Amino acid sequence: MTLSLSTLDSLKPEHRPETDPRDLAPRVVHFGLGAFHRAHQAVYTEAAAAASGQPWGIAAVNPRSPEPVERLRTQDCLFSVTDRRTRVVGSVVEALGMVPDAGRVDELLTSPEVTVVTLTVTEKGYFRDPATGRLDTANPEIAADLAGRPPRTVIGRLATLLAARFRASGAPISVVSCDNAAGNGRALADVITSFVSASGWPDREAVQDWLRTVVAFPATVVDRIVPAVTGATTDAAAAALGVRDEMAVAAEPYRQWVLEDSFAAPRPPWEADGALFVADVAPHQLMKLRLLNGSHSALAYLGLAAGCRTVADVLATGWGERMVRGFTAEVAPTLPASDLDVPAYVDALVERFADPAIGHRLRQIGSDGSLKIAERWLPVLRERGGAGPVLALALAAWVHATRQPFGITDPLAESLAACWDGAPDTATVVARLLTAIGGADLAGDPALVAAIARRLPAVEAGRIDP
Repeated sequence: MTLSLSTLDSLKPEHRPETDPRDLAPRVVHFGLGAFHRAHQAVYTEAAAAASGQPWGIAAVNPRSPEPVERLRTQDCLFSVTDRRTRVVGSVVEALGMVPDAGRVDELLTSPEVTVVTLTVTEKGYFRDPATGRLDTANPEIAADLAGRPPRTVIGRLATLLAARFRASGAPISVVSCDNAAGNGRALADVITSFVSASGWPDREAVQDWLRTVVAFPATVVDRIVPAVTGATTDAAAAALGVRDEMAVAAEPYRQWVLEDSFAAPRPPWEADGALFVADVAPHQLMKLRLLNGSHSALAYLGLAAGCRTVADVLATGWGERMVRGFTAEVAPTLPASDLDVPAYVDALVERFADPAIGHRLRQIGSDGSLKIAERWLPVLRERGGAGPVLALALAAWVHATRQPFGITDPLAESLAACWDGAPDTATVVARLLTAIGGADLAGDPALVAAIARRLPAVEAGRIDP
């Protein structure tokens, strides 16, 4: 049997959703129907609905692939999450394709009943120019959306939908980025308003005024390690549930959600499940982005060079933990002053990374490096005034990965590979690569470039000694 509403009653009570999915309605629209959303925001939202008795359901919109939408519809939008146990989550009440179901998405976003939009579209989904951080209006996909085609980017679609909401009712709404970017709320607001400014809409100035005064873009920090789904994931869920779940996800037990307390309209009471609402998320955000995500990227490129497959594989080496602690020690001085316990956070990171039950693949983490490195490492280099030995080693491993990509993907893959063409020496390659990802100023630092280039031969030989 397949997981569905008709098979829910066959599940043991401990495997069933916290609230009956049939009692929920779409009050939140989410863009990005990936494993992370299912294991994070969907879990918090179900708990919020159960605790409050309010019908907080999610309409999940997938921007591109129809496959997740079709699979979820087959299962009445039910799926399971496995951490310490396996439990079905029922907070998603609709699964939609952004383009094929454009009419329904329009209806939802213009309805005053929908008061929250959330996004997990990864860094590349924001189409920001790496040099300026602003919307890249020259990108062919954004340019096509601005030229008048039905929008196919999330940014173009969301900007268009918000404008339609303004014209229909002007009802307030909160738009919540759940992607790993410093100041993600402001970053999202900037690309949306930039799209509106570049549009040819006669009322674009009025739309801009409404976005600035009525729509909220709270900053957030999301944290939970959710490996890519494999056949083993679905097999384990089926064994636990007694029914087949083709949308099963597995995750570590740890999860965190910190949100800026600046919402413009009603929202789910996510604090009922431990979410933290604060006046300023920056200390939390930078600690997570620079320590966890930053060391994750370092683990990925160094581990791939050493022949490792997962994060736990790297931590099982003689140098993995030393690398994490050395990297975080170099980065921690750039964090803003706060009462957060950085040493305890690093200790927890080491423990989380070493968990062999979480098969977090290095190829998954290493993908889209040109965007991730720009967010996670370049600001640290600027604030430090250069790189310490571990950060320089990690940068050398990323440089190596641009030539030997290990099966990872990157939106700038061709441009990065071209940085090697005709280069007279390694230092030239390093400077070109830094420039390509928005670090032209760093490329002009001879000491930094030399420090990275000096470590490259050892990385190429798979000798990792942080």
